[in-house]
Amino acid sequence: MNHTQPLTRNYEFKRLYNKGKSTASRFVAVYCIKNYSTVNKLGITVSTKLGGAVQRNRIRRRLKEFYRLNEHKFRKGFSIVIVARQGCKTAKWDELSRSVLHLFDKLNLTVRDDLKKET
Repeated sequence: MNHTQPLTRNYEFKRLYNKGKSTASRFVAVYCIKNYSTVNKLGITVSTKLGGAVQRNRIRRRLKEFYRLNEHKFRKGFSIVIVARQGCKTAKWDELSRSVLHLFDKLNLTVRDDLKKET
């Protein structure tokens, strides 16, 4: 993840939950807010309700991998939190990535292809 830093501070997460824009699917909820820098900050949250450490870390790795593979499609300068939901445990890779990409698109975090071609 070349252009992304981890979101680590509790107050950053709380600010996103309280003031950020959000949208959700049955797999994940995504929160975002502009951070006015040249890099994105990413936080991933997986509740203990989703299983033991092995299951939670697997979900976290899948969400990180989704972000890494699609990082070039995302606009820079946002703080983003992805919160895993119950459906994330049994989701297939293609439906999970399609769903999360759709949520990023809804929050206007993706760079549109037609805008890339003009510049």
